[in-house]
Amino acid sequence: MDYNKLWKLLIDHGMNRTDLCKVAGITTNSLANMGKGKDVSTQVLSKICKALNCKLDDIVDISSED
Repeated sequence: MDYNKLWKLLIDHGMNRTDLCKVAGITTNSLANMGKGKDVSTQVLSKICKALNCKLDDIVDISSED
């Protein structure tokens, strides 16, 4: 999973990762996993999309494994 779009979107919104946790109601563990490019639940992604008023493809890219 590639969350670079999300990190750029946070900058555009003038937010940091801690702000995202508070606004979206997600845990710091979920955010840490995202920072490492790990999978998170669709519920977490949905909360982020609702908080930032965006679509899933605005925050994540799924990269194919070699």
